[in-house]
Amino acid sequence: MFAAIGKFTARRRKWVVVAAVVFTLFAGVWGTRVFASFTGGAGFDDPASESVQADKVLQGPLGRESNDLIVLYEAKGGSGATFEEFGPAVRAALDGVPRTGIERLDSYWHPGGQDKGAYVSKDGTRTYATVQFTSDVDQDQVEALGKIKEDFAAQGVDVRYGGVAAMTEQVNSLTGSDIARAEMLSVPILLILLVLIFRSAIAALLPLAVGTFVALGSFVVLRVLTMFTDISSTVINVITILGLGLAIDYALFMVNRYREELHAGADVDTAVERATATAGRTVAFSGIAVAISFAGLLFFPSRFLSSMGYAAVAVVAFAVVGALTLLPALLRYTGHGIDKWRIPLPGSGRRARTPKPETQGRWYRTAHAVMRKPLISTLAIVAVLVGLGAPLLGVNWARPGEWVLPSDADAKVVSKQLAADFPSNPAQIMTSVVRFDGPADTAQVTSYAAELAKIDGVASAAVTNTAGDTARVTLHYTPDPMSDAARTLVGDVRSVDPPDGAEALVTGMPASRVDIVDMIGERLPWMALFVAVVSFLVLFLAFGSLLLPLKSVILNLLSLLAAFGAIKWIFQDGHLSGLLGFDPIGAVDVNFPVLVVAIAFGLAMDYEVFLLSRVREEYEVSGDVVESVALGVQRTAKIITSAALLLVVVVGGFMASSILFMKMIGVGLVIAVLVDATIVRGLLVPATMALLGKWAWWAPAPLARWWEKYGLREGSATPPPAPAPAPAQHAGASR
Repeated sequence: MFAAIGKFTARRRKWVVVAAVVFTLFAGVWGTRVFASFTGGAGFDDPASESVQADKVLQGPLGRESNDLIVLYEAKGGSGATFEEFGPAVRAALDGVPRTGIERLDSYWHPGGQDKGAYVSKDGTRTYATVQFTSDVDQDQVEALGKIKEDFAAQGVDVRYGGVAAMTEQVNSLTGSDIARAEMLSVPILLILLVLIFRSAIAALLPLAVGTFVALGSFVVLRVLTMFTDISSTVINVITILGLGLAIDYALFMVNRYREELHAGADVDTAVERATATAGRTVAFSGIAVAISFAGLLFFPSRFLSSMGYAAVAVVAFAVVGALTLLPALLRYTGHGIDKWRIPLPGSGRRARTPKPETQGRWYRTAHAVMRKPLISTLAIVAVLVGLGAPLLGVNWARPGEWVLPSDADAKVVSKQLAADFPSNPAQIMTSVVRFDGPADTAQVTSYAAELAKIDGVASAAVTNTAGDTARVTLHYTPDPMSDAARTLVGDVRSVDPPDGAEALVTGMPASRVDIVDMIGERLPWMALFVAVVSFLVLFLAFGSLLLPLKSVILNLLSLLAAFGAIKWIFQDGHLSGLLGFDPIGAVDVNFPVLVVAIAFGLAMDYEVFLLSRVREEYEVSGDVVESVALGVQRTAKIITSAALLLVVVVGGFMASSILFMKMIGVGLVIAVLVDATIVRGLLVPATMALLGKWAWWAPAPLARWWEKYGLREGSATPPPAPAPAPAQHAGASR
């Protein structure tokens, strides 16, 4: 099948390339407008959680009690001028703010439910105003803020914007700039690395061309998806960089195999056909594995994760199609010119004339070394990976808040100054919604509020509204909403018995954080099981073995464990914070393990299929387990490490992100990919393959017969090329 795809696209190469160019131009014009099509907001919450159910009740007659926007004022330049001096200018500005879309605007002059003194800092140099919008939808709030933001400006006064609405606006504005910066940093480095890897400018440009086609096409895919479902505005960074990285990864496999076929003496058409039949098969299986991993995100009801799943599956499929159609056409056009514009490197001429035999290769020798004592090697490497994952035991999971922003972002500065300089932080509000079977009993609710006020961490609790059979109790709390103390606080509040015949639903940032952490904790094992089982089946279809897929799943989980432990050590404990440029918050975003499982597990399967395909080729000829593994590792080590390095450069764009949870994803993926491509593929795979011996390829007789009939074998029956001279017993190897 894959050989036929290569033959067809090479024969129709003119139309394939023209269609790709037209589509890329269309994507650059129409697809890049996707930023205006996001309607799903951030979408971090669980729709079935207690906090979201409470929010839905508050949308009715009861109404919300929330400070969506906090506008902080200080004398310009931090001159130390007092509130009495700049206060009149602030009041004049607030009086001129249009009330369209605003439910409530409170300040020193209109204090609402607080004392006037709460609006002035302890040193008398700052004041603030709070806004509650009529809509509780974050994107609606951002739109409303954009219409009135300039009206808050006061003469001679510095203005900063905090609260959830401002945080969402600032995250959205940083998202586009982060993508542009990531591409500006990664693309030149990618081009240099591709030239160094292939030693040819022509060969280097092909993966970059396919990567550009897929990256821009990803915008089209996302915009089409927004026509059918709400897509979280935060997926754009992950999806575009993922599309670019996978496309370059897949193109690297194909171009490398095509060159090997040419160097082995095949003509251009045959080389294209064989490369698509072999490396193209690997690309297809890799795409299936990555898509399966992302499909696991559909286990989670939060819009951020589910929309990431929809979008990623579509983009991965697009990357596979691009690699299997556009690339063979480009290869056919390139022909033997794939090695033109050679880039001479110091000392490369002599090595090119006298290539080193595979049996003298570094990775060949390393594989033999770990296979001499496979049990000791396996135990030692597993111990190292488990040790890297050990810090995960003390992790404190959080959900995104203003902490994801850079230290100089308004929302983050406002949050810090409110906590440090004012009697209370107006952003730290929780609400308990009390629902009765009949009319709300005010006396009972008041008694319930008094019990809540006694809880450690609750600054105040008061009944702020009743409507029909519901009542609203507003709590001001003191702990950091992402701290362990805040989690304990939520548990204590929810453990207080509501009035007789009533139920209480608690919401607010600490409550929603607890709900989403609990939801992900409950569903992540099911996602992992789904991904593991389906990946197991895909690997069985590829290789006809029962033990190999099991081994692969376990090894992939070990590399993920190491990445998780490193992330906790870096971001929660604060190590390397200066180098990476972030403020540690003592927690890790709970969405991080879900996304890294989805992305890194799929990429690990990518490298696994590529490696085992070459091992299988050799094993079917020689029947020598140890030698086939050593040669397979040697023949794939350069391309796997190169692919991993290129992917690290692409994903490294996340590390430069000014949004902290994107930086977490970037660092986590870099660690997971590097650990998997080096320690796991180069050391642990050979050791475990030697332990399994011929049992690695075993399946019960009925399954073996079924696989012989229906399994997805490579379609080419021609001999694989030997990229470097090999011993006589391997030189004539054939599939």
